[in-house]
Amino acid sequence: MGTMAPFIRFIRQLGFVRWSSSATPRGVDDDRVLHLFRNRAELKKAHGALQDEIHRLTERIKQQEGATARVQEMLHGLEARLGQPETAYPAVVFYQLRELWALGRALLTQFVAELATQQEERERRAFLAERNRQLFSRRQGVEAALQEAESRAADARATVAQLEQQLTQLRRFWHYFRRRALRQRLQAAQLQSLLCVQDLESARGARDALEAEPLPEFAGVSLDARRAINLAAIAYGQVLCDRLAGGGLVELAREAASRREPPREEYGDRTRCEAIMLEIARARITLQARTNLTPEIKQRSDRLRDLAKYRAAADTVPAAESLGSAMDGSQVLADDLWEIYRVLLR
Repeated sequence: MGTMAPFIRFIRQLGFVRWSSSATPRGVDDDRVLHLFRNRAELKKAHGALQDEIHRLTERIKQQEGATARVQEMLHGLEARLGQPETAYPAVVFYQLRELWALGRALLTQFVAELATQQEERERRAFLAERNRQLFSRRQGVEAALQEAESRAADARATVAQLEQQLTQLRRFWHYFRRRALRQRLQAAQLQSLLCVQDLESARGARDALEAEPLPEFAGVSLDARRAINLAAIAYGQVLCDRLAGGGLVELAREAASRREPPREEYGDRTRCEAIMLEIARARITLQARTNLTPEIKQRSDRLRDLAKYRAAADTVPAAESLGSAMDGSQVLADDLWEIYRVLLR
C-alpha cells in the first residue's frame, strides 16, 4: 500500500478520481483504485490471450484453405486426365495398383487382428483360471486359519467359564489355598482367551482383506505371443509376395502407393494398360485365395522362429537382416512391403 501512495496522490491531483473524505475513509478508496487496476490488468491479459487464439485459428484456416486448394487442383488434373484416352488408362492402372497394395495390407491387418484376438482370449482365460486357482488356494488357507482360531477361542472361553464355575463353588474358609491356586489358573486362562480372541480378529481381518482385494488387470498379450504373431504376419506377407511373383505387380503396387498422382506414360499404351488391369484382377483373386494358406504360413513361421534375432529384449519385431534370404521374409521387412510395420504388434 505504501508503494502505491504516491501514484494514488498523482491520480487525485489530476482529478481522475474524486474522494469524499466526509463519506468514505481514504483506505477504502485506495482499495477500490487498486481493485480497478487489477481488473484492468486481468482484462488486458484475457484480451491478449483471445488475440493469440484468433491469430492461431486464422493461420489454421489459411492452411486448410491451402490444402483444399491443392486437393481441388489435383481433382481438376485427374478429371482432365480421365477425359483423354491416352492418359485415362494409365490413371486407372495407377489407382488399381494402389487398391491392390491396400488389399494386401488389409489382408495382413485382418490376419494379425484375428490372431491377436484369439491369443488374447486364450491368455485371458488362462490368466483368470490361474488367478482363480490361486485365490481358491489362499481362501482355503484363510478359512482353515479362521476355523482354527475360532476353535481355540471357543476352547479358551470354555476353560475360563469352567474355572469361574469351580471358583464359585469354593466358598469355605478351608478352600483358601485351593481358591488362590484356582485364581492363578483363571488369570492365565483369561490371558490365553484374550490372546485367542486377538488371533481370531486377525484371522477375520485376513479373510476380509482377501475378499476386498481388487481384481488384477490382464496385462495383455505376452511378449512371446506378440513375437509369434508378428513372425506369422511376416510369413503371410512373404506368401502374398510369392503369389504375385513373376508379373512385377508387387513392385508396381509399391511404387504406386508411394505416389500421390498417377504417372502419365509409365504403364504404356492402352493395350498394355488393359493387360496390366487384367493381371491386377487375377492378382486380387490370388491374394484372397485361402487354399493351402495355413500350412504354408506355419511352415514359414517355424523357419522364421529359428532365424529371428531381436535388437532388444523387449522388441517384438525381429531385425530384417536376421531373417536370412528374401524368400524367408527379410524382403518384406527390409522393403516394408504391404506397409507391414504398420501392421505388426508392438
